[in-house]
Amino acid sequence: MTARTTRPSAALTRLTAVAAVAVAGTLVLTGCGDQTKKDKPSASASAGDTASTGGAPLFSKLPKKYQDSKTIQVGTDASYAPMEQTEGGKIVGIDPDIADALSKQLGVTFKFTNGKFDGLITSLSTGRADIVMSAMSDTKARQEGLDDKGKKIGKGVDFVDYYTSGSSLLVKKGNPKGIKTLADVCGQTVAVQRGTIYEDAFKKQKTACGSKGLTIQPFDTDSEAQTRVKAGGAVADLNDTPVAAYIAQKSGNGNDFEVAGSPADAGPFGIAVSKDNTQLRDALKAAMDAIIADGTYAKVLQKWNATTGAITAAAINGGS
Repeated sequence: MTARTTRPSAALTRLTAVAAVAVAGTLVLTGCGDQTKKDKPSASASAGDTASTGGAPLFSKLPKKYQDSKTIQVGTDASYAPMEQTEGGKIVGIDPDIADALSKQLGVTFKFTNGKFDGLITSLSTGRADIVMSAMSDTKARQEGLDDKGKKIGKGVDFVDYYTSGSSLLVKKGNPKGIKTLADVCGQTVAVQRGTIYEDAFKKQKTACGSKGLTIQPFDTDSEAQTRVKAGGAVADLNDTPVAAYIAQKSGNGNDFEVAGSPADAGPFGIAVSKDNTQLRDALKAAMDAIIADGTYAKVLQKWNATTGAITAAAINGGS
């Protein structure tokens, strides 16, 4: 999960619910992805390896570069089950399965490469990736290239939105501190993955806490933040609702964590594309609409028990 951004207010979301793959303790990961600053690729896998141009209805919509290479390079943080995680050296999850469906529409291979979440957008500008699929929240700040203080740090990216999620607090089983909302963490210590919209949300909440204060412990991966909560060193972690629900279900056979309160602040996940690559962006949108229309998209979400976040049409830059 990556996302794996900046969110409105004390917004609970990497958008920043679910099924089975690996336990939270084994998530090498992310956080909304392993969302950190070093963009160090590791495991990689290909989605749609059997895709060919024959019978791919949207191949002609792609820029010639991808028609020639037959490959789209995808940056991801493969530690955010069930969105993306590494199993047996292969990247699997909702995002790779959606990419596989897109590959059949576009006639090219989507090749996933694992990296740190907060380096994924940079990988677009350096050319290491053509797109980012990593449960990344589509926000105005990311669209406009702004940091969490509103300072311009880049030209921004465009998003093709493909899923909607809320955010949820993950607490130790039994919820010993009675955490239900963000306001309840005032005066406490929280853990979170560095570089995510959830770190931003906790920073905003710290301001709202005033004299009560809030201690924020950021980690390179969300699995580290989870470990801190499990050990009692922090009262909560903040995650996308599907991811939080998955962790609560799988970690320690459901005995390590629980989701506190109700999901909040729903918003879209988007495929990030360079603003200079509008033809690719539009081809991806057309392919997303096609797999929604033919039912393939719904089957992917059913496989991962994530249908609550389904959309009915792809959008470009629909985040706020």
